[in-house]
Amino acid sequence: MRPKKGHSIEERLRLQGETKLYERLRREQPEAWSKLVPIAGDVEQLGLGISAADLERLRNVTIVYHSAASVRFDDPLRSAILMNTRGTHELVKLALAWKKLRAFVHVSTTYSNPHVLEVEESIYPAYADWRTTIKLAETYDEETLDIFNLKYGNFQPNSYTFTKSLAEHVVNDYKDQLPIFIFRPSIVVSTIQEPVPGWADNFNGPTGLLVACGVGILRSQNCDPNIVSDFVPADVVARGLILAAYKFLVEPQATAKDKPLYVVNCATANISKITMGEVIEIGKTYIRENPFEKTLWLPGGSMTLCPVLHFIRFRNRHLLMAVVVDTLLRLYNEKPFLMKLQRRIFAAFSALQVFAATEWHFQNQNFRDLHSLVPANEIDSFGFMQHANIDYVEFFQHAIRGAKEFLLHESPISSSSARFRMKIFYVLDYLCRAIVYSFLLRLIYKFVVSLW
Repeated sequence: MRPKKGHSIEERLRLQGETKLYERLRREQPEAWSKLVPIAGDVEQLGLGISAADLERLRNVTIVYHSAASVRFDDPLRSAILMNTRGTHELVKLALAWKKLRAFVHVSTTYSNPHVLEVEESIYPAYADWRTTIKLAETYDEETLDIFNLKYGNFQPNSYTFTKSLAEHVVNDYKDQLPIFIFRPSIVVSTIQEPVPGWADNFNGPTGLLVACGVGILRSQNCDPNIVSDFVPADVVARGLILAAYKFLVEPQATAKDKPLYVVNCATANISKITMGEVIEIGKTYIRENPFEKTLWLPGGSMTLCPVLHFIRFRNRHLLMAVVVDTLLRLYNEKPFLMKLQRRIFAAFSALQVFAATEWHFQNQNFRDLHSLVPANEIDSFGFMQHANIDYVEFFQHAIRGAKEFLLHESPISSSSARFRMKIFYVLDYLCRAIVYSFLLRLIYKFVVSLW
């Protein structure tokens, strides 16, 4: 951990333990948190910035989970290399000295090879040499690297997938020296069961999409509504990580040097399918009945693959609303915010365009096999295949309530004023539509009459 915002690593750990995520832990096992020992460090530094005393303490480590990474798609190439690729190499080098190490779990992503549409649980050819890439990042500045980012990265959609792919090859090159393997989650979404249904700590993925549509600021998306998206609940990922490490502990043959690198695709689309269009419809239906406390317009959100139609919708439904709202805020001497927010939304969805218009298929037999390791009496604690027939309507309703409670700090149950405001938006929406359609009909009428 790093000191951050004036808090030491001990304070950050204590504050983390006081969050709602760990309410159940504090209630059922209050002494458990005291077992955690923070280690000061920084993944972007050589040697991870870990002190000699802490390195000595780490010699007794038996299991490593390496999930530290930057998941921002718009990160400069140099920063992404130092964090995602060199950071992995630095940790691997440290692990070579840990003689008690039994399992090293490198957390990657199923999208580390975005040009492969049928993704197997195996390593794919490298887009570049990871050693050369690290040397480039250590030699050149950020601006220089960004100049040839696309060409050097083999035109990958962003620096995240490129550097995570290189990190997989770091792991592959050390597979004969360490009990190491790769665990690839797909799109991680809110929890399905633990600690409570619907918990999330960020707006990434469909959670942010549903919130943006729900408060009325996202009206159009340039994507295919019929694409099957691969979502995996956060607690399913956690259980998969535990079981994968357990497999290495109980099955030594999994780490045999003559075997290829063990890879687990933690993906669920071939178990339980849902399209992005269905997600949006579930969200709109539920949010109109249980609205957010702070909304700007009626919940909406349409999808199209036509960039021209999307541009027209974005101009009329996003930018026009932003101009109107920001103008009203200025008149009341309030700080405008919506135009700036719409620019950020546009940039974010531009970075996600490839993923919103492409459908991948992830083979996941290794992931499925992990469930068989769980004894029958521990299925509820460590299993995940019991959620195979997931009710996505119920799941995303929990996700929306979780977003309200954990991200927006609202009551998960809508207030009467929020419901009343939603009724007003219904009326205003119909009035606006009536005015626009009347205006268009009048123009058409005048045009037809002029022809006579």
